[in-house]
Amino acid sequence: MSNNFWDQRYAVDTYVYGTEPNDFIAEELPNMPAGKILFPGEGEGRNAVFAARLGWEVTAFDSSAEGKAKAERLALAKGVRINYLLASFEEANFPLQSFDAIALIYTHIPAAVRRGYHQKLMSYLKPGGQLILEGFAKAQINNNTGGPKDINMLWSKEELANDFAELSTLEIREIEKELEVGLFHQGKAAIIRAIATK
Repeated sequence: MSNNFWDQRYAVDTYVYGTEPNDFIAEELPNMPAGKILFPGEGEGRNAVFAARLGWEVTAFDSSAEGKAKAERLALAKGVRINYLLASFEEANFPLQSFDAIALIYTHIPAAVRRGYHQKLMSYLKPGGQLILEGFAKAQINNNTGGPKDINMLWSKEELANDFAELSTLEIREIEKELEVGLFHQGKAAIIRAIATK
């Protein structure tokens, strides 16, 4: 999906996915010692701002200028600082082994480049660093509650296990969940979650 799609979606006063953090992020981050965290495809900033409020040093990126502007407004409103870069997955580059955690929250990208981007992102994770991931499972194609309409952009356990094979303690689980997230993620959804250590 083009920047234009996301710029149009975010170019409203309302935070289309709300200002509260993703449930999985809200469960997991408080149990981890705060360090440096990266949020790829961070949109309107709800998760980045939550992490900053917990004392994390936050870097985020997204290809949407509208998303970045709203994230920076949210950070200001909550009295925290985030480093938010305007960049696509292709353009974003960071020093190797520079983050203690990377959070991939609904970062669905075309199947042809997904594995390469996932592996590139893992190269930025320090040894002992953690991956936190949540997105839509393949079964979400049958629900009209958000997510890509291309099944190849939805995730399977096997694909994620392959993408993140270098990580130890990789736990991946599929769940069915009632979403109540902003305007576009509402109702029964097929979710996949993963947590792992490098």
